[in-house]
Amino acid sequence: MLTLSLGPLTIGIPHLILVGCLLLATLTGWWAGRPHGRNPERQIFRLMLLAVLVARLSFVAVYIDDFSGAWWRVLDIRDGGFIAWPGIGVALLAGGWLIWRDRELRKPLGLALVVGLASWTFASFAWHAFERGTRLPEIALRDIDGRSVSLADYSGKPMVINLWATWCPPCRREMPVLAEAQANNHELVFLFVNQGEGEGEIRQFLQSHDFGLRNVLIDSGGRLGQHVGSRALPTTLFYDADGRQVGSHLGELSRASLARAMKALRQ
Repeated sequence: MLTLSLGPLTIGIPHLILVGCLLLATLTGWWAGRPHGRNPERQIFRLMLLAVLVARLSFVAVYIDDFSGAWWRVLDIRDGGFIAWPGIGVALLAGGWLIWRDRELRKPLGLALVVGLASWTFASFAWHAFERGTRLPEIALRDIDGRSVSLADYSGKPMVINLWATWCPPCRREMPVLAEAQANNHELVFLFVNQGEGEGEIRQFLQSHDFGLRNVLIDSGGRLGQHVGSRALPTTLFYDADGRQVGSHLGELSRASLARAMKALRQ
């Protein structure tokens, strides 16, 4: 399962883990600070913002070349481009400084940081372990010419599977990035699996946009999205040459976030 639906709202599991751990840290700080009337909620929130900012800047610094020509994307954090540990390290240093300055904050803020970091680390590792235990689904689809194909027909190389639809604005925005990656990375297999639409709609879209995509597949019933547990579009799945899932990305990919995912896929 990649997403959780709460009414009309769909939340990715990694985001849910982050929000849950932040809430747990806040409750821990409030509980520990009751005897002295010190609630470190404001400090926790500020440290969280600091961690996010440093994690984003670390990602931009590593993939700086992929932002050239589109510097506004540095601010577009929807691409999921973060390197967590530098952000966590800086936030812990700042938290330690706050604790050193204020004795009454030591217990509530210290416990909050320990509980928040420990729960996030455990939940994230458990999530990645679960994800890496997932195999390439055995599902028969159709290609753009109407022939029946199986995902297993494309195995043998690391694989990138993009779930998309013509009506989805972020799907359309990320398509040139994926098309460029497909053209320049022949050691990887890219599959573009349309969710819930018919051949006519897909053909019309591809004819009106000269992306030059290969391996466009039709999943009119949206079975692949249901199988992997994602109700969000776009969703991009990454599998190694043996068919093991090694990663996923919910939402629009930027050139930088795709470069990072492909680097991990090759490794």
